[in-house]
Amino acid sequence: MTSRVLLFGSSGFIGAHVRATLEADPEVGELISPGRARYDLVDGDRDGLIALLREIAPDAVICCVGRLGGTNEELTRANTLVAAKLLDAVEAAAPDARLVRLGSAGEYGVVPHGHAVTETDPTEPIGAYGISHLAGTRLFALAGAAGRVDAISVRVFNPIGPGQSGENVLGRAQLRLREAAQLNSSEIVLGPLGAYRDFVDVRDLAAVLRSLVLAPRLSSRIYNAGSGQAVTVRSAVQLLAEQAGFTGVIREHGSGPQRSAAVDWIQADISRAADELGWVPAVDLATSIKDIWATGAPG
Repeated sequence: MTSRVLLFGSSGFIGAHVRATLEADPEVGELISPGRARYDLVDGDRDGLIALLREIAPDAVICCVGRLGGTNEELTRANTLVAAKLLDAVEAAAPDARLVRLGSAGEYGVVPHGHAVTETDPTEPIGAYGISHLAGTRLFALAGAAGRVDAISVRVFNPIGPGQSGENVLGRAQLRLREAAQLNSSEIVLGPLGAYRDFVDVRDLAAVLRSLVLAPRLSSRIYNAGSGQAVTVRSAVQLLAEQAGFTGVIREHGSGPQRSAAVDWIQADISRAADELGWVPAVDLATSIKDIWATGAPG
């Protein structure tokens, strides 16, 4: 049994599902999820984190803190420097704890159409978001290889599911569809929807993090977390529109998010997680989208 898990970021979209999964698991003896008032992982200093780790003495630490957008400085602070701070503090105050962080499929950059990326594929991110996560992943991999910290990164593809954030395309689509219903409008406008994405249900993502925390030993330092399938964003939005009962026009206008606009295809090879952890996705795309609509827009 992993007796004590420290979870950062439990109020976010992914972190809330990780918290629910671990709280329900009898193999987790105690879950501690400090809010920002207790310790802010982005703005707090290293000494404060060391003090928190010494107080809690965790067997595992999970970091679901990060940024999707913002300035170069904001992305670097939230994605790279948080990783560096965690490594230094865990090494100093909880050297036997396993440390797991969320990385991103954005670390791979542009991928040949039809290719499912593996964890050993080249990493050539195209913007500050992917670069900030790749730097964190590499710091974790170096620390793990040197035996300083049992550090693991999870490259998350496109997380979707109940409580979907408006920062992602299906979250934005949900908001537009609800606005259209309120205004009795027959049209919604979104950015380009032709790219292929690998949508992974957030509950499956929580399950892989659970597996990583509880596994006695791990053979790798980096794991992909996706569905293993690529579909067009347009087809996913259409499924959501069907759930909403929307029969109007979905107009595509403008440009997509800077972090992914140049990537027209991404699909995860998830065989490493399947082989080493016994993890496979359990929630299909149709169910994820049905649950996004049923649970409503996040507050």
